[in-house]
Amino acid sequence: MGIQEIRARFEEAQENLAGSPEAEKRLSELISLYREDGRAGVQALVRRGEKQLDALFRERERVREMKRYEREYAAAGLICGIDEAGRGPLAGPVVAGAVILPEKEILYLNDSKKLSPKKREELYDVILREAVSVGIGYASPERIDEINILQATYEAMREAISKLSPKPAVLLNDAVTIPGISIRQVPIIKGDAKSASIAAASIVAKVTRDRLMEKYDAVFPQYGFAAHKGYGAAAHIEALKKYGPCPIHRRSFIGHFL
Repeated sequence: MGIQEIRARFEEAQENLAGSPEAEKRLSELISLYREDGRAGVQALVRRGEKQLDALFRERERVREMKRYEREYAAAGLICGIDEAGRGPLAGPVVAGAVILPEKEILYLNDSKKLSPKKREELYDVILREAVSVGIGYASPERIDEINILQATYEAMREAISKLSPKPAVLLNDAVTIPGISIRQVPIIKGDAKSASIAAASIVAKVTRDRLMEKYDAVFPQYGFAAHKGYGAAAHIEALKKYGPCPIHRRSFIGHFL
């Protein structure tokens, strides 16, 4: 068989490797079949395939380690991860995500800040499609100004939890204990990098909020919300000083810039 045809077979198996046991099996079979082929081009394909399978194995081990809290509390019932996005910006809402992951493996879950925008978007779609349940909560800039960012974050988290069906037995939270919740809570420092469920919640919250800020950019284009998502970038502060605040700015956050 010619190298081009062999390459096409390898590429077909590699195309959806992480999400397809069949593709993984096919790639393993191709590696075994062509391991003794003496052609340099074929050996390059074999080596690349072996590296991909090794990377997939290591990713599975990493995600398995990130599910140690889920395994620890599994006997209690459904486990839900909670996280937020947008506590620090000068504009826009704070958004909370609540995710009950399925038993099915979802690879590449991580703290949303450690993922590229493209990977976050891809995982967001996977999470919404595969999760047992997803809840999203919001607190507006006005509410943040009224009750402060911490209390507004708690409100958004309670709203996200209220939208879950079925209800979880245990909440894994990123470093906080949410008042007014009767469900058992387990706060985990830097939980979005340690728990798969919290990581999934962080991705849902981050992508949801980023998309909102992109929509606000179309309404208030002078501030550049699509680029900085409302955070205190130099260009944002310059626009704030030039144009003054718009309706989605947090008045309690921007006083020293005006």
